[in-house]
Amino acid sequence: MSDAIGWLWTAALGLCVGSFLNVVIHRLPAAALDPEASVWRALWQPRSHCPQCGHPLPARHLVPVLSWLLLRGRCAFCRHPIPGHYPAIELGTAVLWLLCAAQWGIGPEALLWAVFGSGLLALAVIDARTCLLPDSLTQPLLWLGLLASQQHWIALPLEEAVSGAMLGYASLWLVATVFERLTGQVGMGAGDFKLLAAVGAWLGPMALLPLVLLASVTGAVIGLVLQRRGVLPNHGYVPFGPFLAFAAGLMAFQGPALLRLWLAV
Repeated sequence: MSDAIGWLWTAALGLCVGSFLNVVIHRLPAAALDPEASVWRALWQPRSHCPQCGHPLPARHLVPVLSWLLLRGRCAFCRHPIPGHYPAIELGTAVLWLLCAAQWGIGPEALLWAVFGSGLLALAVIDARTCLLPDSLTQPLLWLGLLASQQHWIALPLEEAVSGAMLGYASLWLVATVFERLTGQVGMGAGDFKLLAAVGAWLGPMALLPLVLLASVTGAVIGLVLQRRGVLPNHGYVPFGPFLAFAAGLMAFQGPALLRLWLAV
């Protein structure tokens, strides 16, 4: 019975975090681009409201997934459709938290990895929508990884966390700089460097090369598919952040097996 209650609490907490991620994804990009805005205050003020009619939402309309189902996917005040990505992110976050509990057991280590995965999810969605990887997310993720390593909350030694962060930033910065010098075009933003630095602080330097290769191959395939279908974004390229986040999540769960495969090849 206690195990079942633990799993239920994990799922419920994941749903609540997913609801908060929806706020972060919706509000953070605009606040990050406004030099006069307080990024974190923008997450709490104003209170939750319908983006169409502006009506404040009562607490009963903010229950993850359930409220969306009971409202049949529409605002209770203006009847405007509520996009399905809101419950999808909530459910996806709950699944992520359950997977972390299954991988590391219900405890502090699973909680840390669930926070890491939630940050990656928010960054992936924001980058896919806006081509922005806000420092207000990548930097806390980096420092949390270093702190978790220093305090032995995760298995990665501090030396590897530091070298992973340094190598993560430097490697993509070098690739982007060489590409810009050769072509005269900007191929990658600094947000990607910072994201890989944060990932390196959690996964260490050995994970970075296979991770970047996996992200690059996945991104190239998706880009070619979108190009063939004629549905590339208006800027003409696919953001790299979502693929870095996907590869980092895969390495977090299956890192040892993937590294053995990589070394065998």
